[in-house]
Amino acid sequence: MAKLAFLGLGVMGFPMAGHLQAAGHAVTVYNRTAAKAEKWVTAHGGQMAATPRAAADGADIVMSCVGNDDDLRSVCLGADGAFAGMAAGTTFVDHTTVSAAVTRELHDAAAALGIAFVDAPVSGGQAGAENGVLSLMCGGAQDSFDSVEPVLAAYAGICRRIGASGAGQMTKMCNQIAIAGLVQGLSEALHFAQKAGLDGRAVVEVISQGAAGSWQMANRYETMLDDQFDHGFAVDWMRKDLGICLDTADENGASLPVTALVDQFYKDVQKLGGGRWDTSSLLKRLQAFGSQS
Repeated sequence: MAKLAFLGLGVMGFPMAGHLQAAGHAVTVYNRTAAKAEKWVTAHGGQMAATPRAAADGADIVMSCVGNDDDLRSVCLGADGAFAGMAAGTTFVDHTTVSAAVTRELHDAAAALGIAFVDAPVSGGQAGAENGVLSLMCGGAQDSFDSVEPVLAAYAGICRRIGASGAGQMTKMCNQIAIAGLVQGLSEALHFAQKAGLDGRAVVEVISQGAAGSWQMANRYETMLDDQFDHGFAVDWMRKDLGICLDTADENGASLPVTALVDQFYKDVQKLGGGRWDTSSLLKRLQAFGSQS
């Protein structure tokens, strides 16, 4: 069993850190809002710390799951950052979806201190985190990955090293690119079914068993048909992720026309007041704008 620190207790990090504690590890948590850390300790045991540095002090592995590039820098760097509290030979694992550029920046900063850095963004949503079956896509040195994989198994359904530093984040971009097109396609299919006067549930029951089936269809069609979007991965976060994808595509020359279009569709959802709605709310946009969509 290892001594661990977990930084960031949002809808993903809270249950992820809980799985680590339940697996028998000694976990110290940090969250920018201390009340959430107190709630986690009450629910799971373990300890909390007032700063990332204090949480990381003496830890074998430090995990993070925060919001964006700037949030990640803030918990890693500076006098109160985790790197300042970590000893040479320890490992930092980042589960945040961020740019590959900041990942490489922090990888180099960690390496200068003798700290290993593994980028390990996740997919599977809040349900995957709560059930401990997330997909982890990892980048970093092979030996660094090998040393943390048994610990990450506490909340992983699959955990795989894709390549060198940044490869995990690049793979997460592939994930978000694929999801964007899938959700738009599902939204259009359900919208079409509604306009055609069809029973949406009956339609999905049939087409989900064929080539049209997907995770999005299996897990989101009922809430979409019920006009329920107050759950899941928020549109605001998806736009952040798609922005990273599009910026990276500009750098590497990839063509992402559908992704760029769906990103603008999500912008429309934000204008409807749906920034915190689930990404499946693309259906709401079609219903709101009708033929103008």
